[in-house]
Amino acid sequence: MEVDEVLRELRMDKLFYEESSGGVTFSGGESLMQHEFLLELLKACKMNGLHSAIDTSGFANPKIVKKLIPYTDLFLYDLKLMNEDDHIRFTGVSNKLILENLIYLSSEEKQLLIRIPVIPGITDTKKNISEMKEFLAHLKKENKTTPAFKISLLPYHSIAKNKYARFHMENKTEQLKDLTMDSLIPLKNDFEMEGFNVKIGS
Repeated sequence: MEVDEVLRELRMDKLFYEESSGGVTFSGGESLMQHEFLLELLKACKMNGLHSAIDTSGFANPKIVKKLIPYTDLFLYDLKLMNEDDHIRFTGVSNKLILENLIYLSSEEKQLLIRIPVIPGITDTKKNISEMKEFLAHLKKENKTTPAFKISLLPYHSIAKNKYARFHMENKTEQLKDLTMDSLIPLKNDFEMEGFNVKIGS
């Protein structure tokens, strides 16, 4: 599709955006994998007064992220594992770019919703949570002129298991059980005791 075609579809729902104070979210997969087209769409949204959000893992060249910043109102940013070896083990890639881009976005005072997938025994370990709180506390301390980012805790669910089977890929979380929203209340309280603004769910 061309930019004008997508924009035409988006503008059809403008009344709903105005009623709900919502807007357009670009997700995927990974939206930054189509960054050139995404940039043009973001520019078109800005020109038409549409609030825009990017849903991203943050795994991208920092030059790409910097180009998108002026035209993006909100970043929905995943944060999974702080240890680089663990990140490579479970995602297949290093987290260096992810952390670097998150630090930069925070320094640019962009609106951020940091989303933490809570996966039993993987992302919810004492070590990972402790390192995550330390990292986020530093971000919060450095950003003094805008409201601090918000945190969203996402309970693990197995909805993607059929995709793993369909694409003949290894599912490293196959044995895990789904988490309930209520099961994350202690973790929510733990983050809130450190002064973070936290909710459960997307």
